[in-house]
Amino acid sequence: MGLKSSGIDEASNEYLSAFRSFEGEAFENMMYEKLLRYAKEHDEIEYFIVKGPHNSSKAIPKTLSVNSKGQIVYRTKSNEIGEFDALFTTKDALYFVEMTLVKSITKLKRRLRKKRALLQTIFPQYDIKALIILNEGVIGSHLFQDFCTVWITKPYDSQKLLDRLKSRAHREPFEKIKGDKFVDTSVLDIKPFHYYNTLWWICKQARAHKQHLLDMKFLNRKDVVRYTELFTKIYIGYMSIEAFREWSGYSEATTQPRVIVSLEKEHTGALLLQYFIHHSRKKLDLLEPKNGELKITRKDPFGISITEVVHISKQLDENYLLGVADMQKIEGLLTQNNTQYSN
Repeated sequence: MGLKSSGIDEASNEYLSAFRSFEGEAFENMMYEKLLRYAKEHDEIEYFIVKGPHNSSKAIPKTLSVNSKGQIVYRTKSNEIGEFDALFTTKDALYFVEMTLVKSITKLKRRLRKKRALLQTIFPQYDIKALIILNEGVIGSHLFQDFCTVWITKPYDSQKLLDRLKSRAHREPFEKIKGDKFVDTSVLDIKPFHYYNTLWWICKQARAHKQHLLDMKFLNRKDVVRYTELFTKIYIGYMSIEAFREWSGYSEATTQPRVIVSLEKEHTGALLLQYFIHHSRKKLDLLEPKNGELKITRKDPFGISITEVVHISKQLDENYLLGVADMQKIEGLLTQNNTQYSN
């Protein structure tokens, strides 16, 4: 609405980006209201978490809560690590809901694994499942994981909604859905989750094998796989900047004496090497090997990656130092491990 009144060209990238944001948010809000009414009519739904105008609240650290923007989130002490479009429970299952207009599901499948892993960690008493609400025309809706139920909506035309809002047509008053099943997150029994302690525990255990530099058996344990899906990346040690330059061909100037070595979990399940250089308090570079080159990405100065790297760096002593020969061995272990995900 603001872009329209300011005279910005509707064909411009700025306008199209803002319109896509409006489109996604409007779709989510509309589906959420429909889901509320569905829950009211179906007794198998025991609790339904209310958010937005149905629940004025603010985010609480180290638990699941509704933040000031009306989103259901899980926070560490300072960062949100999970956001859910909707949550509801049945007798023995907890469902998280993803409502989206995406046309390709590849990235969505990865997000689903992470969100499910978080909920499995804080709600071990429930079978965690997902309800995916997509718009007609999406590609690959039959390829979701077996914990997913998929609903396809009829064609959604956000332009008609925008035109109606601009015309200031008569609007019905907001209806707040009420009932015993519509509750705040505080009703749910949440198991405490120590995010940074768990991240460091994985690092220690992954490097604790007496014969191998990396304990692949440990990393493939069912409970640890859940954590690696939750964190997306885990940390395994550090290299001196000199050894890293030899290993990777990195040539940028830096005053930092070491590089943090991590593993990222791909959407396929394979583990890939990544590196972090923490130049200053709010300057963190992610380095990823891509097609024989080193791709360098500046991380969000207020994101959780900086917090993780700072925390892990304080723990890493000389026992976690990796040389070029060590990295060659680790690369071989990962190659062998990742063959199961190649097909």
